[in-house]
Amino acid sequence: MYNLLKGKRGIIFGALDENSIAWKTAERVHEEGGTFVLTNAPIAMRMGTLDQLAKKTGSQIIPADATSMEDLEQLVDQAVAILGGKIDFVLHSIGMSVNVRKSIPYTENKYDFTQKGWDVSAVSFHKVMQVLYKKDAMTEWGSIIALTYMASQRVFPDYNDMADNKAYLESIARSFGYFFGKDKKVRVNTISQSPTATTAGQGVKGFSGFISYADKMSPLGNASALDCANYVVTMFSDLTRKVTLQNLFHDGGFSNMGVSQEVMEAFERGSDDSKV
Repeated sequence: MYNLLKGKRGIIFGALDENSIAWKTAERVHEEGGTFVLTNAPIAMRMGTLDQLAKKTGSQIIPADATSMEDLEQLVDQAVAILGGKIDFVLHSIGMSVNVRKSIPYTENKYDFTQKGWDVSAVSFHKVMQVLYKKDAMTEWGSIIALTYMASQRVFPDYNDMADNKAYLESIARSFGYFFGKDKKVRVNTISQSPTATTAGQGVKGFSGFISYADKMSPLGNASALDCANYVVTMFSDLTRKVTLQNLFHDGGFSNMGVSQEVMEAFERGSDDSKV
């Protein structure tokens, strides 16, 4: 450990169980000397084991609906009081699609479900930052990170309206990040992570195929949840003070690949089999 976050205070959204990136990030932040509060929606907390993480990291849990401005205002006020000062880092690791959960095809999306998923997965990031910005709750050179996925820029059919949500999330990071940087000297970035076997990710149809394909396409292979947590730690640290408004690819090189030898060979084997 390097004590990269010694003395730094933060808020971590979205930890559900030990498979989640937010959970791994909380563990790594704790190991690097940071302190934080954990938060998730009350309904999500009933599904997970957040109490175990809080005990392990000596953290307090503040339930909050990230789509509720009232809840977010209370969350930020309580976090500052509990932690004893302004916030140095925030992780937004929230995503939900009712259309995906109900296996509704993208071409048949129910728009009330679309609206709810958009609010939870993307607009909540704007709401979180608006509360932090208005309350002047972030320290100078603080760091705000949201997690995204490559489907914001390329077509993954079964990722459904989550792809739209992630594209909107990335735009919010750039737009709000400009004002946060100019006015408060706060960094705002998104991390585009490899497909990762989290509880949320496994709810997407064909997700195991996403993982296998990306792993074969990426020269370094897929990045794990722990790999991502380590990257988030560097983005929270003072070593990355001038990085902002970026969508940072953390995917083993997948984002710059056209095709890999492994994928080509798999297609060729399939072609040969079809001739037999």
